[in-house]
Amino acid sequence: MDSLTNTYRLSNGYEIPIVGFGTWQTPDGDVAVSSVKEALAAGYRHIDTAQGYKNEESVGQAIKESGIPREEIFLTTKLWNANHSYDLVMSSFEESLQKLQTDYIDLFLIHWPNPVAFRDNWEEANAQTWRAFEELYEAGKIKAIGVSNFLPHHLDALQKTAKIMPMVNQIFLAPGELQPAVVDYAKKHEMILEAYSPLGTGEIFDVPEMQEIAKAHQKSIAQVALRWSLQHGFLPLPKSVTPSRIKENAELFDFELSEEEMQQIDQLDGVVGKAKDPDTTQF
Repeated sequence: MDSLTNTYRLSNGYEIPIVGFGTWQTPDGDVAVSSVKEALAAGYRHIDTAQGYKNEESVGQAIKESGIPREEIFLTTKLWNANHSYDLVMSSFEESLQKLQTDYIDLFLIHWPNPVAFRDNWEEANAQTWRAFEELYEAGKIKAIGVSNFLPHHLDALQKTAKIMPMVNQIFLAPGELQPAVVDYAKKHEMILEAYSPLGTGEIFDVPEMQEIAKAHQKSIAQVALRWSLQHGFLPLPKSVTPSRIKENAELFDFELSEEEMQQIDQLDGVVGKAKDPDTTQF
């Protein structure tokens, strides 16, 4: 583990870079285009977006303008909540391809397991949605398929009809929110865990323990949080629109946290808030 382009191997053998660049809450237009181009220039080769972020067009434009061959970039997008069901997966996926200016996606995720619009029949909606994912995967339009914000009972329900189990579960993982039940389930089922909001919501910078560890290593608190994520075997997806921070968040391979420091961070609880309950979210 010595660079951004090191990879984890997914359960189907496809390789995914161990750090991704997140684009949640990055506004569509010039800001999204410039930040993704900065990330690619800094060495990131894994870009994460979603239909719900409403910035797929900018991400696609940034990749095109970067001049980096498409096959050298691992690109993820996610199915939005309104698009569950077989037919809506198929139509919205084609729309995502057009916006991203590509003919395939490296990783496609179901963004949330239990949207309000499908709450009365979420299990059946997920089964039909996943059937479409499997067909797109088998057709070669998606290289890997997965989910986001799924808890063990959502995954157990999906397993009843799935021919292929999710290869990835993207969840909120950060110091203070370890989601042990979801992490254990993923390890038992050979799922890679992607960590969105790996720096929390900005509150991580006020945590004394994180400040002390960062000072000891002469690193930023963000770098310590991301290194912690990597040493757990997670795949962090840091987001920034500031060039200096985009670069700084990639500099994670010239130091290591001790076992004691890892345990100290693991013992933090709730310092960055907790994951939303996907069964009660109102979207």
